[in-house]
Amino acid sequence: MTTMTTQEPVGMLMKRWRERRRRSQLDVSLAAEMSARHLSYIETGRAHPSRNMIERLCEELEVPLRERNRFYLAAGFAPMHGEKPFDDLGAARTAVESVLTGLEPNPAVAVNVRWEMLAANDSMMAFLGDLPAELSGPPLNVIRATLHPDGLAPQIQNYEQWRAHLLRRVRRQLERTAADGLPELLDELSAYPSPSRTTMGTTETDAGSDLVQPLRMATTNGELALLYTATVFGSPRDVTLDEIAIETFFPADAATSDLLRAMATRGD
Repeated sequence: MTTMTTQEPVGMLMKRWRERRRRSQLDVSLAAEMSARHLSYIETGRAHPSRNMIERLCEELEVPLRERNRFYLAAGFAPMHGEKPFDDLGAARTAVESVLTGLEPNPAVAVNVRWEMLAANDSMMAFLGDLPAELSGPPLNVIRATLHPDGLAPQIQNYEQWRAHLLRRVRRQLERTAADGLPELLDELSAYPSPSRTTMGTTETDAGSDLVQPLRMATTNGELALLYTATVFGSPRDVTLDEIAIETFFPADAATSDLLRAMATRGD
């Protein structure tokens, strides 16, 4: 996939994102309350969009804040959205850390758009703390650590199902955000071999829940069946905050719930 640069005309960027969202000029122009001809003129360079027009179109096309800054630069404007390091996010960072702590004993981690770890609670660090140096970072990439043969992969009982699921997530993230580094991550993950191991309890064909496919992991304390959710900030104005997601693993059954509580009590 072609990487977008600030040297590209703003109209070309607009057209690319409209086509990425698989929407017609007429559809987008109606939603943004402008004429299809005006949008066509912007895309072909015959009209120059204002700041407000760029923001309206980017909102309609759900363009990530990092990419919106490229629109502004291409149109000759200063970027609208700042980018602070995670440690400098103030109240937002405190909120992330409070959520992670409040989710104990369920493992939870805050990641950026490439699944690089920004913060994690103690329960998650119990899973990630023994990774080899080449996987522990910084930055520690959570999906790489999960699927790598030297990472958590040998513990995953439904590895093929989970690998296919995570690869779909990376592809969707790439399609949604066009974030730098995701094509390379996808290529790397796709090349990983399946870990060699003896069958341990659950088989690859286990259907799991009728509603959600759980992640099944073998640990020294017993087998865990985990469901995950992803939480994002509403109405972010900072690029870093726009890219943060908190991923939490909840027990899929009562046995896993009991085991997570016991592991937290023992500090495993």
